[in-house]
Amino acid sequence: MNALTELAELIPAAVTRLSGIATRTPVQQSIRLSEATGSQIWLKREDLQPVRSYKLRGAYNLISQLSPEEQQAGVVCASAGNHGQGVAFSCAALGISGTVIVPTTTPRQKRQRIANLGRGHIELLMQGGNYDEAGAAATADVAQHGGTIVPAFNDPRTAAGQATAIVEAFDQLGFVPDVVVLPVGGGGLLAGVAAWLHTTHPGVRLVGVEPEGAPCVAAAMSAGHPVTLHDIDTFVDGAAVSRMGDYTYGVLSEADVELTRVPEGQICSEMLEMYQMDGIIAEPAAALASASLPTGGVGPRINLIPGSRVLVLISGGNNDVSRYAEVVERSLVHEGRKRYFMVEFPQEPGALRRFLNDVLGPEDDITYFEYVKRSSRDTGPAVVGIELGHPSDYHFLLQRIDECGFWVEEITSTSPFFRFLI
Repeated sequence: MNALTELAELIPAAVTRLSGIATRTPVQQSIRLSEATGSQIWLKREDLQPVRSYKLRGAYNLISQLSPEEQQAGVVCASAGNHGQGVAFSCAALGISGTVIVPTTTPRQKRQRIANLGRGHIELLMQGGNYDEAGAAATADVAQHGGTIVPAFNDPRTAAGQATAIVEAFDQLGFVPDVVVLPVGGGGLLAGVAAWLHTTHPGVRLVGVEPEGAPCVAAAMSAGHPVTLHDIDTFVDGAAVSRMGDYTYGVLSEADVELTRVPEGQICSEMLEMYQMDGIIAEPAAALASASLPTGGVGPRINLIPGSRVLVLISGGNNDVSRYAEVVERSLVHEGRKRYFMVEFPQEPGALRRFLNDVLGPEDDITYFEYVKRSSRDTGPAVVGIELGHPSDYHFLLQRIDECGFWVEEITSTSPFFRFLI
């Protein structure tokens, strides 16, 4: 029996185990995405779970199967936030103690939710700069104090529980969709769904979407074994995993799964569309799957046959409102509407006024300006951020800069200088 079949056999029991525990979240057709893609796009709203993500399913499925002795000893997990909330909810529901270790980068909103959902059963610790470092701390904690590790993805019980979201969605749809699109972090959800589809609906196309800054599953598939990515982008915190697990790799290496990746800025644009047009408050990882759809926006997209019936998982709604300023910024830069430049201004009266009058277009705006005066020089440098009325105005802006004689160097979003200044 192969790994896919073994995992698939665990899923029916997980469905039963989670009945009455996990909310039967709605499946809704997205008019916006359907019209933009020419297909029927259906959203599985796991952001409406009590913990605002599907991670409750895997955590409860694993913890509820522990022996009385193991439950008495307590559980430990590492989490970027959502898995920790699932563990906290499960510990409170089962009356056992747990320790949740999150990276220091975990948003405050997620930390507060973990504590609230645990209802006194959870000790929350902040250790490490990313999920993998928090995972190492969780392993060390178990070695020192005992307890059972509850993996966020690298365990068949976790993967089987997470897959129940799609099993449930198929039942709600009343038909078998042509395509299933899932967000991917460490591969637990993808592995569980791949196993279930392999044994029940092998004709369904399965697409896993990773953030461009942390494509650990694609890296593993390319290398033929799990590999550790260095210097990952942690913005999509729910999917910012630097190394997929050995178990999830073993399952997915046998599966027919299509992998793609989307830039973080593209995810931000989709987050804003979901908020402004659909009224959905999505965290970055929750917008991963829908950000890959061919809506005509900027950035890489998957191909869909017109008229396809597509099921997309909205994985979580734990987004800190304070992050929206960065979401807007990343979106504008990705779409080419926000540009940053180093400008050498002549040390003479009226230089800035001339830049404003002769360089900026009628719909352009300066959104960032930092000037450093050098009294011993004829020019002084300034960092200038410009929001364009339309991305296509960029070439005209460069032309006007050249005509006015200003020395200008663009600071691109991939430059270390950009990360240092902006």
